Amino acid sequence: MCQSLGVCRSAFYAWKSAPITTKEQEDKALTEVVKTSFDEGRGCYGTRRIQQDLLAQDVTTSRRRIGRIMETEGLRVKTKRKFKATTYSEHDDPIAPNLLNRAFTVDKPDTCYVGDITYIATREGWLYLATVIDLYSRRVVGWSMADNMRTPLVNDALSMALNQRKPNNNLLWHSDRGSQYTFESHCSLLAAHSITQSMSRKGNCRDNAVAESFFHSLKTELVHHCDFATRAEAKQEIFEYIEVFYNRKRLHSANDYMSPADYEMQLKVA
Repeated sequence: MCQSLGVCRSAFYAWKSAPITTKEQEDKALTEVVKTSFDEGRGCYGTRRIQQDLLAQDVTTSRRRIGRIMETEGLRVKTKRKFKATTYSEHDDPIAPNLLNRAFTVDKPDTCYVGDITYIATREGWLYLATVIDLYSRRVVGWSMADNMRTPLVNDALSMALNQRKPNNNLLWHSDRGSQYTFESHCSLLAAHSITQSMSRKGNCRDNAVAESFFHSLKTELVHHCDFATRAEAKQEIFEYIEVFYNRKRLHSANDYMSPADYEMQLKVA
C-alpha cells in the first residue's frame, strides 16, 4: 500500500505513530462536544443553537466551524413538514375578540396563556393533545391527552396550568375559534377564575403562532420520527418530550437561547 502511494514503509509508520497535534486534539474534542449537543437536542439543533449551547459551556467557536463538523459527521437537522389545523371553527357560538393581537412578547409570567389542539397518529387510532403555553417563557404549563378532542380535553389542560401556576386574576387566555373553546363548560371555567378570553381571527393561524410553533417542533422533533403502537406509548413519549426536554432543556430563540425553565429561573434570581 505504501509503495503504491510513493511513500516508503518506514516513513508511513513514522507518520502514523506521530503524536497528535494540539490543533487535531482541539478538533477532536470540539467534534465530541458538537455531537453531544446535537444528540441532546434530539437532532433539531442547527449551528446557531449548538453555538449557543457551547457558549453556555464556556466553549467559543464559530458557526462555520460547527457547520463543517456537522457536515463531516453527517449531522443533519430534522426538517419540518406542513402543519394542519385541527379544531372546528364553523359554529354559531359567541366569539371572543382578538385581544392578544399578536403581542407574543410579555414581560411577566402567568399573564398571558395561549392554547391549541393537535393530533398524533398511533396504530390504535388518533391521540389528541391540548396544550397551554405561557407567553413569557414559552413553557408548556398545561397539557392533556385523550382519544377525542371534546371540550374536557382543553378544560383539563387549562385546569392543570391553573392548579400548578396559580395565576392572578388578570390572566389573558388566547386560542383559535375552535368549538372546544366556546362551549359553556369552558366559558364557565374561565369565569370561575376571572380569566379574559381572546380568540384569533377567522382562518388566521398566525394569530396563534406561538401555540402552532410548539406543535411544529413537537412533530418535527418527535412525532414524525416515531411509529407509536399504542396511545399509551405515544403519551409517554410526548410527556417526556414536554416535561423533560422541551421545558427544561430545549434552547428557545425567544428566550435568548435558554430553556423555558432556565428563563423563568433567571427572573426568580434577579
